[in-house]
Amino acid sequence: MQSRHAAKGVDVARKSTRRLVIDASVARAAGGGDATFPTSKHCRAVLTAVLTICHRVVMTRAVIAEWNKHQSKFASGWRVEMERKKKVADPQVPQDEPLRERIAAAGPHQIAADAMQKDVHLIEAALATDRIVISLDDTVRRLFAGASVNIRELRPVVWANPATEGEELLNWIKAGAKDEKERRLGHARTARK
Repeated sequence: MQSRHAAKGVDVARKSTRRLVIDASVARAAGGGDATFPTSKHCRAVLTAVLTICHRVVMTRAVIAEWNKHQSKFASGWRVEMERKKKVADPQVPQDEPLRERIAAAGPHQIAADAMQKDVHLIEAALATDRIVISLDDTVRRLFAGASVNIRELRPVVWANPATEGEELLNWIKAGAKDEKERRLGHARTARK
């Protein structure tokens, strides 16, 4: 009997496992144990939670390239631990040229279009996995949310910011990072205007 219950516990844990696309902005900001700046502490806490909970990090080629340029010392060590624990998902995610073209056309001006193009790889990785992006960039989040009016694929993507107090991101991750309507880009387009 105990082994059946134990097996059920494992199944429950697996069901709540999420593949999270974590932007290099979080990797850059995550400070070590002596960091006191709130953003550094929040990013470190989120990464630590992902390490200790059953979630996995999505590392596509494009995500890896950004992390390699920007990760903090803490994030570098975290990444090594994630790889050691086999908690890295590395899907082959090709560029979605039609989606990229529609996103570029959706920008209200060239600067906005360029900002979305710079981070479109996060959207592609999220769409290929569990549709979750964790990033400090609220500007591009608002741009993608605005673009979701005409680009349906963007609507279900969850975009969460570890540094935004009201988002309770750490608790959300600990609770299984479930798909919550108010975290989606499609919801943000109407809620954050």
